[in-house]
Amino acid sequence: MRQFIVPVMLGLSALTTQFMVAPVSAQEAPKTFQAEDIFALEWANDVQISPNGRYVVYVRHGFDIMKDNTKRALWLVDTETGSHTPLFDDQHSYGNPSWSPDGSKLAFSSNRDGRNQIHVYHLATKTSSAITEVTESPRQFSWSPDGKHLAFLMNVAADKTEYAKAVKKPKAPKGAKWAKPPVIVERTYYQRDGAGVLPDTYSQIFVVPSEGGTARQLTSGAFSHNGPLAWVDGGKALVFSANRNDDWEYQVNESDLWKVAVQDGALTQVTDMPGREWSPISSPNGEQLAFLHRGNEAIPYHNAKLRIMDLDDNDQRELLSDFDRSVDSPLWLSNDRLAIQYADRGRYKLAEVRLNGNKNEWVDDVGGVSVSRPYMSGMFSVAAGGNKVAYTRGSSYRPADVAVFDIPRRGAAKPQSFTALNDDVLGHRQLGKVHEFTYNSSFDDTEIHGWYITPPDYDPNKKYPLLLEIHGGPHLAYSPMFAAEQQRYAAEGYIVFYNNYRGSTSYGAEHALKLDGFYSSERDHADHMSGIDVLIDKGMVDPNNLFIAGGSAGGIATAYAVGLTDRFNAAAATNPVINWISKTLTADSYLGQITNQFPAMPWEDYDHYWKRSPLSMAGKVNTPVMLFSGENDRRVPMSEIEQFYQALQLRKVDTAMVRVPDASHGVTARPSNMIAKIEHTLAWFKLYHKK
Repeated sequence: MRQFIVPVMLGLSALTTQFMVAPVSAQEAPKTFQAEDIFALEWANDVQISPNGRYVVYVRHGFDIMKDNTKRALWLVDTETGSHTPLFDDQHSYGNPSWSPDGSKLAFSSNRDGRNQIHVYHLATKTSSAITEVTESPRQFSWSPDGKHLAFLMNVAADKTEYAKAVKKPKAPKGAKWAKPPVIVERTYYQRDGAGVLPDTYSQIFVVPSEGGTARQLTSGAFSHNGPLAWVDGGKALVFSANRNDDWEYQVNESDLWKVAVQDGALTQVTDMPGREWSPISSPNGEQLAFLHRGNEAIPYHNAKLRIMDLDDNDQRELLSDFDRSVDSPLWLSNDRLAIQYADRGRYKLAEVRLNGNKNEWVDDVGGVSVSRPYMSGMFSVAAGGNKVAYTRGSSYRPADVAVFDIPRRGAAKPQSFTALNDDVLGHRQLGKVHEFTYNSSFDDTEIHGWYITPPDYDPNKKYPLLLEIHGGPHLAYSPMFAAEQQRYAAEGYIVFYNNYRGSTSYGAEHALKLDGFYSSERDHADHMSGIDVLIDKGMVDPNNLFIAGGSAGGIATAYAVGLTDRFNAAAATNPVINWISKTLTADSYLGQITNQFPAMPWEDYDHYWKRSPLSMAGKVNTPVMLFSGENDRRVPMSEIEQFYQALQLRKVDTAMVRVPDASHGVTARPSNMIAKIEHTLAWFKLYHKK
């Protein structure tokens, strides 16, 4: 029996030692995608087109090999000349670019002054200055129609509770080194993955002159107010989303639109529909408000619907009522046309919607922002004149670049890419070929959509080991976009199979809800195994060398699968839930997860929670399992994999536990940890290959 507990070491020297990355000469340059290539990846995000459509500013992301983090710079594309130049690209971090209404100024956030502040860049003079001096990080910027003010969100500390005020303690003597004071927790929603135990703060709305000055707080109270922020009433008020009920923390499926007056902070409730209303955006003439709405049924998935409100009388109507997809990011093109983004069969698409309900699809290659795994991702922006769109354009072989197109009168758009951020690296690597296919699940004949990657230099006369990689969520979706993890596995000789099993989004509400009450179970397991059998029947897969991996919900499916079958040689489960009772009562997501995913409280329906838990299957596991998790994970606490590790150790099953210091649920956020996850998985699987 092997016993492994492997701490993942951070830092370049440890990484280089761990993965045996040796310098190579030009003659020895690798042909396939290597672990160290991940540090060289770059991608575009937050692309913002200027009001006149000529310029696009975007956040250029890349990895810093020395600091082991993500660099964020601001770059500018001139769509007339094609020039591609940096605005700010240095040791500081930049984000949230936002054009002024006349296009003469650009607001952005940066930590260049020691902490995050709002800066404004003047295009005419090519100068910039900080316009805020605030103690917390501002976000969700929104220019007033006249360009004289910026609204934003920022966290504000709440007043001390009566309990906190009542605690008395002596002062420490000068020079004494006492322990850190205890942290009092009284809030219902008190922790968040990646942030830990939250300070007692609430998100409030502020406004500041765009030429600089004192930021003025408009909202208050123990409520979280959410953007985007929409200016209405000729710039005299802002519309936002919030739940301002006393029990808002328990009402996870409720939020309304509110209006706050800029002059005196007076509040008016704008909507009161059952469910959530969010993402308000005002029409160019200021007479209408577009927003998104979803119901409040206690189920794990809802389609977001597009609604239009007339601001003079608050009359509403819903567009695309029969459209069985979730609408995202509405933006006005003119007073009777909007642009929307929506997920459809593993792809993000952009389309135009008219107020009469007619829809015209433009492009279906929005993506490339998730570089680790092929999650659907990406965004877009529109020029004020409603004639041009900029977006993040991805493909199976490249992360996101900046693309722009003229809005067609009808039919598909013809986008032009203005960057090629990864040709310097990926242009010199042989990548695995991505293939799309559909098949039917053996459980109930449900159609499942998936992809498989064949290794570089694939030989159709050979049989290859197969690596099934399962996405998280489960109410998320994979896409055919570039993914460093999948390409790395393919480079090591695997056929890499991934799919959008039942529960995945972008296939309609019915498909997304097919796991309701059965997550994980024999149902999604059948979706995966049926795909494997199809690939075996194609003659390309060695049935004696099958491997399974996944993260979060995919990690749960992996841990559950090895209790249902012995067909896999080995498994690698990243941050999986092992025991739903302990998970829901320790994780940051307990409020929404218990409400929407389970039929009752854990102590009221123990049998349901236990049946969905991989721990209930531990007595049947014979497959070697590697468990990988961040030690600071609050979405799926570390104690989850410890339970499975100890259970399998008691049964003398080969098991490794890999603990990633200082990492949260997004365990691959730092590039060295992304590499660690990949290379630990490859090393574990190599031990169990059959000849």
